[in-house]
Formats: sequence, C-alpha cells, structure tokens
Amino acid sequence: MTSKEKVAALREEMQKNNVDAFIVYSADPHMSEYLPEEWQERAWLSGFLGSAGFVVVTKDKAGLWTDGRYYTQAAIELEGSGIDLFKDGLEGTPNYIDWIISEIPANGKVAVNALATSHANWELLTQKLNSKNITLVDLPLLKEIWKERGTPSKNPIFVHPVERAGKSVTDKIAAIRQKMEELEATVHIISSLDDVAWTLNLRGSDVESNPVFLGYIIITKNDAILFTGLEKLEVEARKSMDDSFVKMMPYEEFSNHLKTFRNENVLISPNSNQSIFEALKSENQFIKAPVPGNLMKAQKNETELEGFRKVMVRDGVAMVKFLYWLTHNAGKEAMNEYSIGEKLRGFRAEGENFVGESFGSIVGYKDNGAIMHYSAKSERSKEVTNDASILVDSGGQYLEGTTDITRTLALGAVSDEFKRNSTLVLQGMIRLSMVKFPKGTKGVQLDAIARLPLWMTGKDYNHGTGHGVGSFMNVHEESQNIRKDMNPQELLVGMVCSNEPGFYVEGEYGIRHENLIAVRESEKTAFGTFYEFETLTFCPFFKDTIVKEILSKEEIAWLNNYHKTCEEKIAPYLEGEVKNWFLELVSPL
Repeated sequence: MTSKEKVAALREEMQKNNVDAFIVYSADPHMSEYLPEEWQERAWLSGFLGSAGFVVVTKDKAGLWTDGRYYTQAAIELEGSGIDLFKDGLEGTPNYIDWIISEIPANGKVAVNALATSHANWELLTQKLNSKNITLVDLPLLKEIWKERGTPSKNPIFVHPVERAGKSVTDKIAAIRQKMEELEATVHIISSLDDVAWTLNLRGSDVESNPVFLGYIIITKNDAILFTGLEKLEVEARKSMDDSFVKMMPYEEFSNHLKTFRNENVLISPNSNQSIFEALKSENQFIKAPVPGNLMKAQKNETELEGFRKVMVRDGVAMVKFLYWLTHNAGKEAMNEYSIGEKLRGFRAEGENFVGESFGSIVGYKDNGAIMHYSAKSERSKEVTNDASILVDSGGQYLEGTTDITRTLALGAVSDEFKRNSTLVLQGMIRLSMVKFPKGTKGVQLDAIARLPLWMTGKDYNHGTGHGVGSFMNVHEESQNIRKDMNPQELLVGMVCSNEPGFYVEGEYGIRHENLIAVRESEKTAFGTFYEFETLTFCPFFKDTIVKEILSKEEIAWLNNYHKTCEEKIAPYLEGEVKNWFLELVSPL
C-alpha cells in the first residue's frame, strides 16, 4: 500500500470505532528515539523516515509535525501521501492539540495507542481535550491495517563487563535504591532501553545502531527483576544477573506483574508509556520523576571516559584513512553517497572491538548536505564526483565507547561564500570548545556561544548545538544538551556532549563541523568552581575552506594545538602517502 492508501485504511478503522482523530507518535513501549522495526508505525504510515515527528489523521485531513532538522527531508518524503507538513517550532505553526480541537467536533473522540504514548503526552492531551469535552481513548488501530508488522528480534543479550562499565551492577542498584529511599519510593520501574542496559551492564542489538535490548526493570527494596526475552540471555549474562541478585522473567510477564502491586509508592518517569500508568493507577501512588539512573548514566566515570579516549584514536585513524580515500578518488572512480557511507563503515571495521555504526551515516553531497539528517538509500543515491562540497556525519559503536563526528569538505571548487560560512561554523565550534564556565551552568546558557559568529551575520541553524552521548550506548542520550530550548539540567563533570554547529542553504549545500566534548573541572577561584570541555575527537579540519582572517589569534592557536594533538594521537598508526598527506593537513594554519 502507498501512504495515501494506508491513511485511507486507517480512516476506515476510525469510522468503525467512531474516532474523529488518531495520533501516531514516533515511539515504542519504551519511548525510544530509534525504534525496533515492528514499532516504526509513523514511518510505515507516512513514509517519513526521520527520527522525530508524529502524524495526526482526522476524517478528512492529515498532518505530520517535525522539527527543523527534518523540514527539507519531510517535504520530500511526504510528497503524494496526502499528509501535510507542519514545521514545529516555526512561528505560525499550530500546536497539534489545538489543531485537533479546531478540526473535530465538540464532544468528539481522539484515539492513541497507549503503549506507544508517553504518560506526559497523555496527560497533556487529556487536559486540553477535556476542556472541549473531547474524549481520549486507547485504541491501537494500526494493528488492524499493518498486517506485515515484524516481530521482536532474537538477538543475544551479552555482558558489558565492569572493566569497561567502571561500576558493578550491585553498586548501581544500591545507588538507585538510595535515591528511592530519599524519594520515599517503594517500587521503581525502568522502561527506557538504554537505562535498562546501563543499570544491568548488559548490551544487545534489538534496535539498529543502538546496543540495547527490549526489557523492563522493576526494583523494590528487596528485589530487582529484569523482564526480557530469556532465551536471548547468553550464559555469561544469566550468571551476571544471578551474581547481582537480579531475577529474570519473560518480557511478556511485565504487564501481569504490575497488577500484583498494591498501596505502593511507584517511582516512574513521566516519559514511560501510558499503559504502565493504567495498570497501576487504581491501587498505587506515583512519584513522577526522571529515573535516578538516567543522570548517573550521563556522568561518565573515569573508566568510561578512558574508553572514549581509546576509541577516539581508533575512530580518528579510520576517519583519516577514509578522508584520504575520498579526496583522492572522487571523480576518478564511480561512487555515490550510499557507497561512500559503506566505505567509511569498512574503514571503521578494521579497528579493534568495532561493533557497528552508532547511527546510519549521513553523507550529503552538494544540495543534499542541506538535508540535516539525510539518509542516502542505495537505489536513489546521488553520484559523487570531484566537484562542490560534501558533508559526512557518522559514528561507530565500539566495545569501549561510542563516537559521533561530522566533517564538511570541498571535493572541488566551492564559492567564497561557502568558505566564509564554513569558517563561521568552525569558529562557533572552536569558541564552544574553548569556553570556561561556572559550576551550575546549563547547556542553554552555552548554546549562544556556538551560534554567535553566525548570528552576527544574520544567520542561524535549526538544530541543537549538542546532545548527550552514551558509553557503548545510544549516540543520543539524555539528560543534558546544548540547545536553545530550556533544559533545567546543569552540565556536570563526566558528561559527554556533541559540539556541532551548522549552516544550511536549501538547494545548495550544508555545513556542519562536529567533535565530542566532555565536561571536566578547570579551576577553583574566589568566584567558585569553573568547568571546561575536554575535546575527545581526533580528526583534522580542512584548511582550504578556512578564511583565516575571520578567526582570532586565540582561535587559530586552538586549531593549531588541536591539529598538533591529532598528529600525536593518529600519526603513529599511519604510513606512506596517507601519512604524508595527513601531516600536511595538520600543519599549522
């Protein structure tokens, strides 16, 4: 079926159930950003493949709301679907709940799949819809029309050893129980997949590019229970759970087990799915707060940070070999955006303990670089030659850590305007790398530092400057970020973030420069404790697109020192022409 036919089939189910509007969130029962295949409902219905966005279908209209990263991509992928694009975050774009209220009759009915709807969204919907006497119900209508939906994977669950995790399972659970006691919680439910995997020092591959597995954890004062596919647990994983006093039960038993709780104070994230709340609400009290392990996970311990440093050298070597290949072969041999991404994966695979990509590589040539999260497909990929610019955003999953890096370079002639804009983006990245800030600073307070060079010329970009990054875990990790939106979480020692300002001209080119950075203590003065960033990524920038006059002496010094560090870290692993080319690349500006 086409997207238009799928929407029509959904409307038939809506009519049968007297539903006026149906919402399809981009979510699974664990509120994941990247979804198992069987839960990619929004992508299946609409044809839009971005990681963020949701669809609302009424009796005669349909709309998709997504953020600035995907405006261009969504417009292309929604073509012919009958689904209108609503650019979330732009002035004039209606809030989706307000839009629903304006489109359906009073006393109408709105439906969602509660398993794939967060409690926070359910509460907001209920509050706003009730004011217009509109009912919200749980009806998983897509079950009736998505007949070829996949089934959960049977991929193995394996141990992430304490030698790499830096903290044992028993110590993590003890720390979580201490937080439970402070909050007077008697039961704690962990449903987000990366928190489940982090807490138990286990990893899997149920979600593409994310080393996680489907599972829930319930922690009480005396018990800790993992609900997952028991047949997937490797022998060592079972032994680790036994040694850590973690009971194991089938994934399917989670819902039934919830029904056994009475008169408990349940600590649960508002971002957990609504079905959990429905199962518990009549007999228990809720303590709605982020799961304690989420913040613990964000603050990498020294073992995890050392893992990052090791894999960044490995990843940097792969990137340099790849960039040499790309710059020396573009225009000489046939290649396209997709094959370039595959080639980069091959260079990474040569490295020790490489597990896979941390996300699908974004390789955008010429105007495709302006599609922020562009994903080239093998059958529709643009041919790449030695002309214009190319943006390559990619990353690797290694047993010791996770990488995420973007480099934008010229494969041929580029305009002076491109060079100036590329330098402004690099200048913003350098300024954020150099910043020193007092303890208690939040990411939103640093975001403007990376944007200022662009702002001063009347330019900006429609995505965050930085996101959290996991340790052999999800490449996008809560709870910290660096972006315009208000996030109350302060930056803490050990947090790892991306540093990735950009600039995009639709239909022409895209520019993004990205390193990973870690928060560390800088100094203590009479004015308090100050933090700074340690740059973790080791890979040079291309001097032929840098307008030196734009950069200050301090910024040039930072770049030269960075390139000197890249030389020290990477040169020992290179030889021959690749090494000679690299040494020229890292020579002082």
